[in-house]
Amino acid sequence: MTLADEFGEIDVYLFDQLLRGRIRPGMRVLDAGCGGGRNLVYLLRQGYDVFAADADSVAVDHVRRIASSLAPALPAANFVVSPVERMPFDNGFADAVLSSAVLHFARDDRQFEAMVSEMWRVLKPGGMLWSRLASTIGMADCIRSLAGRWSLLPDGSERYVVDEALLLATTRRLGGELFDPIKTTIVQGQRAMTTWVVRKL
Repeated sequence: MTLADEFGEIDVYLFDQLLRGRIRPGMRVLDAGCGGGRNLVYLLRQGYDVFAADADSVAVDHVRRIASSLAPALPAANFVVSPVERMPFDNGFADAVLSSAVLHFARDDRQFEAMVSEMWRVLKPGGMLWSRLASTIGMADCIRSLAGRWSLLPDGSERYVVDEALLLATTRRLGGELFDPIKTTIVQGQRAMTTWVVRKL
């Protein structure tokens, strides 16, 4: 089995959390905005208690097919068609909530706050919210606002972009603490992708 078979197309910054032991076997992991499930292959193979939500029914069907192959004991009902800001899970449901390239599709501040608040609601005390999203960090002069934080990036895409001040303020509002310093990767002057990892106190 190759590394690609074992881990799929996992985000390298999520892989880092696995290496640190912050996502461990036996944990209940929720991928909020799972898309095609690129970050779930390893977790499914290793028997994690995996759940996922996405507003796109085609994406959820794809994740169900992956799960039925890699983790047939998991119920198909673990993978639901639902927007991130209105997920059908109980308070304190998950040990870890993953949000990979999801929050930067918020239409505006209100939706961003609703998505983050919902992910926080379903997270257990002591649990980890891990997110990768577009930001202005290191590239503020190259990004053009179209409407508030909804902006045009140098790569031609439009995204809701955060900055360090917003992430720190949101962390305080939630009553959490940073698990790691905020880290940003600048992709050759095209976009900035920030990793935001928060522990629920």
